[in-house]
Amino acid sequence: QMAGAAARNLLECMLLDDSIVPTNLPISLLESITNDFSDDQKIGSGGFANVYKGILQNGTIAVKKLFNGLDMEEIKFIKEVSCLTRAKHKNIVRFLGYCADAHGKILNHEAKMVIAEERHRLLCFEFLPEGSLDKYITGA
Repeated sequence: QMAGAAARNLLECMLLDDSIVPTNLPISLLESITNDFSDDQKIGSGGFANVYKGILQNGTIAVKKLFNGLDMEEIKFIKEVSCLTRAKHKNIVRFLGYCADAHGKILNHEAKMVIAEERHRLLCFEFLPEGSLDKYITGA
């Protein structure tokens, strides 16, 4: 509980101070600020992820939730986070943090109870109220 509150405070501060480096964010916080990834918070969808609006006191962020079915290898995800962390430029959307969470879940599979690992891979960015850049490029 306390870790979630500390992460929320850090995320709030990041919106006001761009010198704070991107950080690991708990899935519970991202669920909370997106209303459990509800459809009314969904602002975009693509081949690899859905994007949700995350509401904070100091503003809004974009939370990109990668699809579970696409088993992104750990190395690839780490490389992406590493690149996003280093990419700082006024013309690049600011990367705020990530979530690489996994926990076991008991499921009924072929009439047997099994433990399956549920993985969460999310990326958080500053929110651009004007929408995606492709709308401007394609004139859509």
